Amino acid sequence: MKYSIYTVIFLSLLCFSCDQIVFEDDLESSNAQENFDYLWTECAERYTFFDLKDIDWEAVRVKYQAQITEGMDEVELFSVLANMLNELKDGHVNLISNFNISFFPFDQIGQDNFDFRIIEDQYLPVNYFVSGPFRHDFIADGQIGYIRYGSFTGTVAEKNIGFILERYKDTQGLILDLRENGGGAVSDVYAILRRFIKEETIVAQSRIKSGPGKNDFTPLEDAVITPTSGVSYDKKVMVLVDRGTYSAGSFFSLATKEIPNLVLVGDYTGGGLGAPNGGELPNGWEYRFSITQTLDLNGNNYENGVPPDIEAFIDWEDRTKDEVIERALLELL
Repeated sequence: MKYSIYTVIFLSLLCFSCDQIVFEDDLESSNAQENFDYLWTECAERYTFFDLKDIDWEAVRVKYQAQITEGMDEVELFSVLANMLNELKDGHVNLISNFNISFFPFDQIGQDNFDFRIIEDQYLPVNYFVSGPFRHDFIADGQIGYIRYGSFTGTVAEKNIGFILERYKDTQGLILDLRENGGGAVSDVYAILRRFIKEETIVAQSRIKSGPGKNDFTPLEDAVITPTSGVSYDKKVMVLVDRGTYSAGSFFSLATKEIPNLVLVGDYTGGGLGAPNGGELPNGWEYRFSITQTLDLNGNNYENGVPPDIEAFIDWEDRTKDEVIERALLELL
């Protein structure tokens, strides 16, 4: 299997502490102004989506600078810095102290569009199969295989995915449910998608912010998926996504655009196509933010969410069915 720079970035940088900055003693400081200046400058020079999100970072500095006061306590300082970071509207941006962690609720931008209890009650048999990280079984009178994959755990194994695709080889199609999948190990993206292609496929391009300038990036490199030598599936696969489908989930969704038999159904994903990295502030608090960009093969940047091919939304006044699944079944049957 050939891994692109995108894979290497996600595997090595997904944990914010993988590349922390080591401070000399004379740089350590609990001064509120010094910590504010340090964090603002780090973002200004390394964050990758100011233009896409139309963020005036200088205006943000002015807004939050006015809230820095002499003698403010650490809880007050944390609130100011966290609110400043949340102006980036990015689920890969965090400030971490010993008493709190800041985050942006990316999954709450759109409506809630998933409830596994409805699926258990209305579609799956009581004793559905659990194979590694997958929950699955036949639905629609045995015509369709439904596969729930809730997190990219890094545990997709040959024996699991091989068993699943062999079991559903005679179905009319598959539903792969990635709703509320917040991401994780991008290696799983490759492990799954390689089962649905016949030839080596470029699915995206990526680059890393390499300097303080607005356009300082490394050259674009291809994200390439190589087909499996094991069990594959070439019928139509409906991939269900929503605003909770994030990070590696969004990368998976973006990649489906280059694989003809995969179709996205549901809402926009939550984004998260920039890999995070960070370090420490002078006071010891840790931070992370996105330092890469991932684009489709036409140069489009879907950091704000990968669009579905077919929109579908749950009607929460009717819990007897999942309208997103029903829309997928309409396509398959």
